[in-house]
Amino acid sequence: MRREFTYLSADKVTRIHGIEWKPEGQVIGVLQISHGMKEYIGRYDEFAKVCAKHGYYVVGNDHLGHGRSVADETCYGYFHETRGNAFVLQDLHRLHQITKEKYPDVPYILLGHSMGSFLARQYASMYGRQLSGLIVMGSGWQPLPAIWAGKALSQILLAVKGWKHRSNLLEKIAFAGYLSRISPKRTEMDWLTKEEEIVDAYLENPWCSFQFTVNGYYHLFHSIEQAQKLGNIGRIPKRLPLLLVSGEADPVGRYGKGIQKLSDVYQNAKMRQVQMKLYPEDRHEILNETDRREVFQDILNWMDQVVSGEAKQTSLEEASFEEEWD
Repeated sequence: MRREFTYLSADKVTRIHGIEWKPEGQVIGVLQISHGMKEYIGRYDEFAKVCAKHGYYVVGNDHLGHGRSVADETCYGYFHETRGNAFVLQDLHRLHQITKEKYPDVPYILLGHSMGSFLARQYASMYGRQLSGLIVMGSGWQPLPAIWAGKALSQILLAVKGWKHRSNLLEKIAFAGYLSRISPKRTEMDWLTKEEEIVDAYLENPWCSFQFTVNGYYHLFHSIEQAQKLGNIGRIPKRLPLLLVSGEADPVGRYGKGIQKLSDVYQNAKMRQVQMKLYPEDRHEILNETDRREVFQDILNWMDQVVSGEAKQTSLEEASFEEEWD
């Protein structure tokens, strides 16, 4: 039961595109998804359908500058001149409010992947008391000097070229070294997943293959900076269940080291329910990896624990994914 909808962005101009996946029976919990850079919420269809089959109402939106949440083609990879990061977060919150009105009495879980994970981490520091659980996927920990350098370069390019300029230099810096451990290299996006068909579809899709603007990069660097501020991390509720999941071969997470750093930082901030899992040989998009069936099951198990408040171990065979996997 999939339905598409729109609502007005915080920028007061753009119509934000969203998708909901509604279970046929009782809703036991809500899962809101914050997607990654240069993709769109429709790419989560397979995972969302599996979650909906197991009682979860799944919802997500295309961020500003992504998918159908654009005024025109010049806006791909562009957020807003001055308040881009803030408006993307406000759009997430508006969807949260809309969804909470529909399902006020069930647990509410937020999942963020890649760029969406930095947004989700920021969101938890702002609205964490409204969440029942947080899933951080394909994330990482970046050295502050690198973030500051990225913001400074973006501002220089802004002064010379403008916010909507698309810089080959910024693109090269942002993805430098992502293929360094992959051999042989088939495409420039092989770091996403070992599933070649998914990589090819990504490269052929204009909603994925565009170049980010200077504006988009500036606000991305700003989002990472805010997500990593210890003061912001300290505002996340200590009892909020947190699941950190990533591929062990994901360059965004520095091949597991960045995820371990995240786990340490959150535990040092006295968060009491931090769980972490790395998937051997998996790359950046674990929901699109060759072992995604296992990933789906692990996430479902964790969400079931959040919903029930106690451990619930469901075997893969008992979960009955046949319909989705035929």
